[in-house]
Amino acid sequence: MLDPARITEIADELLAADRDRTTVPLLTARNPDMTVEDAYAVQRLWADRAIEGGRRLVGRKIGLTSKVMQVATGIAEPDYGVILDDMVHESGAVVEFDRFSNVRIEVELAFVLAKPLTGPGTTIFDVLEATAYVVPALEILNSHIEMQGRTIVDTISDNAAMGAMVVGGTPVKPDAVDLRWVSALLYRNETIEESGVAGAVLGHPAMGVAWLADKLAQHGQSLQAGEIILAGSFTRPMWVERGDTVHAEYGPLGAITCRFA
Repeated sequence: MLDPARITEIADELLAADRDRTTVPLLTARNPDMTVEDAYAVQRLWADRAIEGGRRLVGRKIGLTSKVMQVATGIAEPDYGVILDDMVHESGAVVEFDRFSNVRIEVELAFVLAKPLTGPGTTIFDVLEATAYVVPALEILNSHIEMQGRTIVDTISDNAAMGAMVVGGTPVKPDAVDLRWVSALLYRNETIEESGVAGAVLGHPAMGVAWLADKLAQHGQSLQAGEIILAGSFTRPMWVERGDTVHAEYGPLGAITCRFA
């Protein structure tokens, strides 16, 4: 484990990068003994500082849950980060491109909880029973750490690359559709760039939420009623430039649109 003082230095460095919209050199290159637990300690301190500054925790994101995402990043296990209130946008939003160091988009489903979920031993049935509704969402990835050569330790430290999210479409009860077969087409400027099906997320998107509840339990935390959980991408990340319009079609679950200006 890294010294607590070094954990604090890294968290401060990432807070400054977030404020200044810049990137920093790989943490693992400069701290070769840094572990996954060190990375989550950095993330917790980063989140605590953000909340102390007036931001509010509204949910969690799960990353790297599908094979396509693991191949795209070279990282072989899921991770998680926090969602803060100012990260959430509604469909139709004009998103400030300069708010981010870099912009990529992922297609996901979001679970909004009606009841708490506490691990360990969380099952898919626990997740479905605790969910108020499921709704389409886009995750906006934003890395504050140089991307070439990143490991899961770098990514976790950087709040799992969570930049923002856009929510929209049609909310559904978790038993109203077979969530495994929710599919999406992702467009950039009227051209389809990616497509996927939600079952690519650990076989069922609710399995990502179950994994998260159990992982949080290892860190003395749990999921609370009202939290929104981004369950993981079922497409590869799509790069976005200033001026791009992003549109995702989820069939019966509606659509999401946003523009980066």
